[in-house]
Amino acid sequence: MPSGWSASVSDIDSKTEPAARRSRTSGIDRALQIFDHLQRVEQASTAYEIARAVGAPLSTIYAIIDDLVEKDLLDRDSNGLIWLGPRLYHYGLSYARSLDLLTAAAPEMHELARQSGETVQVCGRDQDMMVVLAMEDGTGQFNVSSRVGSRSPLNWTASGRLLVGHLPEDELLTIFARSARVSPTGRAETDPKVLADNAHEALAQGLSIQAGESDFAVACIAAPVQDPSGRCHATMSIVVPEHKVHQKNPDLIALVRDSARRVESRLGWTRRQRG
Repeated sequence: MPSGWSASVSDIDSKTEPAARRSRTSGIDRALQIFDHLQRVEQASTAYEIARAVGAPLSTIYAIIDDLVEKDLLDRDSNGLIWLGPRLYHYGLSYARSLDLLTAAAPEMHELARQSGETVQVCGRDQDMMVVLAMEDGTGQFNVSSRVGSRSPLNWTASGRLLVGHLPEDELLTIFARSARVSPTGRAETDPKVLADNAHEALAQGLSIQAGESDFAVACIAAPVQDPSGRCHATMSIVVPEHKVHQKNPDLIALVRDSARRVESRLGWTRRQRG
């Protein structure tokens, strides 16, 4: 850890070993807070905006930003705006290549997009949010605003319910009580008990459908990718105009379910009978 981080992050007694350890941890935590803030707002920010958002002294944030910019972990443009740096992109590529799940899901994602003609997403969970891990555009004219890395509250999405559906009820109640938000359309469920019941039911059925809850006239059909223990690691989903949810030519629900099962098969996970 560079000495500049330690000096700027907290007032410490450099003569004591425990204090030095606390300083190093604090420097890492501040860096992660900066990364998390930029990911959350999805736009470049000033050092002042970052400091205010993370609740840190401006001098602390300046020192850490300077160090991260020097190491290409952050980027600073000519106007002084801060954004994620190119080194993070290379780390992300290496990490993505190491993920067996995404490797297994990629060809199924492409095939599902081809068969359905709709936009396909592979989604996962990031704490209280659903995140788009991979995406394939459909061949139709229907446009989807979300992109890889996009995050949405769990209660807004079909995938969000599946991703926590394997958890016990008390944990689900805690998660939804903490994280459920009113959606832009006002149609997303926010009651923790109802959401917990919906999550368990969706996973038991191997299917979750959301229509008009996060965006007007937009629907999502999602199926879980589960390991042999029943834990949902990701979802295969398609985003469609709301009126297409129950169409039969092609049968979008069947296509999504079959795609998720094939991902499980590629991973060597036991296929379960679902409705």
